Amino acid sequence: MPLLYTIVSRGTTVLAEFSVAAGNANAVARRILEKLPVDGDARVSYTHDRHVFHILRADGLVFLCMADAPFGRRVPFAYLEDVHMRFMKTYGRVAGTALAYAMNDEFSRVLAAQMEFFSSNPNSDTISRVKNEISEVKSVMVENIDMVLDRGNRIELLVDKTATLQDNTFRFKKQARALKRALWWKNTKLMIAMSGVILIALYLFVALFCGGLFLPSCHS
Repeated sequence: MPLLYTIVSRGTTVLAEFSVAAGNANAVARRILEKLPVDGDARVSYTHDRHVFHILRADGLVFLCMADAPFGRRVPFAYLEDVHMRFMKTYGRVAGTALAYAMNDEFSRVLAAQMEFFSSNPNSDTISRVKNEISEVKSVMVENIDMVLDRGNRIELLVDKTATLQDNTFRFKKQARALKRALWWKNTKLMIAMSGVILIALYLFVALFCGGLFLPSCHS
């Protein structure tokens, strides 16, 4: 059986374990537990001779299994995820304060059954693959949603720019009409001034030939 040993612990306090392995798996597992960081969720694997210790740290607990090295990582971690789910569903409320081996009598049987299933049942790898595909789909969905939101932001930005352009166009037209009226009034005043200058110049020219400003020669 590729899965040989499993332990569930809170730090170095073992809550449940099951083994079909001969040798020092128990001792090696406890040395690993002593070296693991206390906080944070993580997945990590350590090689030891022809075996690999796979560790899932979640919800303040450690779920560790030993498997044959050729068995890979996907199925062991799928197994640990399954153990994590089952353990938290049953003991989640008391796991943080339970004494050593408090769950061993009941949960060791669960460990034995799930180790057998994930070691020998071909559907176990299918379950793992489906879970990975679901995770990938979720990732793609998130990426697609991000793209939609980003596109929405661009649309909103375009709408804002369009509204700003319309406002600028309205102000430009208003300013253009005001400038047109100002120029027309300026030209009108210029024409009136030029007409006055021409009339005065014409009057002075006539006065020059008529003997003075009051045109005495032209009246006689």
